[in-house]
Amino acid sequence: MVENPEKISPDKLEAFRKMLLPAGQRIVVVSHTNPDGDAIGAALACRRLLTGMGHEVCAVVPNYFPSFLAWMPDIEQLQIAKGDSDGKIVAAIQAADIIICVDFNQIERLEQLGEAIAANTHARRVLIDHHPGSPVGYDLAFSSPASSSTSYLIFKIIEAIAGSDAVDAAMAELLYVGMMTDTGNFSFGNLTPELFRAVAVLLEKGIDIPAINAQVYNDFSEGRMRLLGYALSQKMEVMKSYGAAFICLKENELRRFNFQIGDSEGFVNYPLSIREIKMSAMFLQTRHFIRVSLRSRGEVDVNLFARRYFAGGGHRNASGGKSFTTMEETADRFRAAVAEFMKSEP
Repeated sequence: MVENPEKISPDKLEAFRKMLLPAGQRIVVVSHTNPDGDAIGAALACRRLLTGMGHEVCAVVPNYFPSFLAWMPDIEQLQIAKGDSDGKIVAAIQAADIIICVDFNQIERLEQLGEAIAANTHARRVLIDHHPGSPVGYDLAFSSPASSSTSYLIFKIIEAIAGSDAVDAAMAELLYVGMMTDTGNFSFGNLTPELFRAVAVLLEKGIDIPAINAQVYNDFSEGRMRLLGYALSQKMEVMKSYGAAFICLKENELRRFNFQIGDSEGFVNYPLSIREIKMSAMFLQTRHFIRVSLRSRGEVDVNLFARRYFAGGGHRNASGGKSFTTMEETADRFRAAVAEFMKSEP
């Protein structure tokens, strides 16, 4: 367990309050590519707060979300840039008075949305994020790597500027999904007393924790379950002498199991259940590149590993990147990188 998350600056909170005056401003809330529970929960909770304050708000993500998150409150209000054939999302970004970026601090994570945001030179920019790094280019940045999720950080901001009464039942569900999923159902690091006090407030709003858990963790297709079995029994390679393991899944293998967005969610965590394994990786082939997911436990820093070898980043124990070579070359690169990295680790 870590120390209490860093306190949010009262000066920043006051600046945010003033920025949100008067009502009627056009605001875009945007989150990252391949949105997860924290990205969606944080973005939609932020949208719900700002709409209630009288603003015109558009919440946007670059591409589609996993099907097991389709039940979330206000999900129909989440705009998908990938399907923006009529240009309404780009127009909303260009007209925005305020652009709020949640759950990322690298503009590259927005893919095609990055250019649209860069083109709007008059909007004030706000960052709300918990990833490590030094954010630049924002008028106001709430950057808290000590926070377990961006949804938790959003909750603290809402509580500070509007009071916990501003959190209704739907917003509580959104925030809880973000907090729950980004902590691995409250099993990862940064689990502080303040986090569980926040959960208590959400529980008082009437959220049904068993039902939410069932919808997020027990609502998968048969294909997903068979793919998981195949990945573990046929595709997992263990590098026991280095305490590492990895899984490679090619496009044709995914098609065999009727793969849908989100079906591989959590696969990368399974090798960490092996006693000797401290680092796990999954390589998922897409049309244009190989998506790299990295997880670790203890002091193995996969954020550093991702930055050094796969042009990525994230958290100490959960990170990612990309590879633009073949799967075989990517696997060879990983084997060599693990051998080098583990020897250099203290």
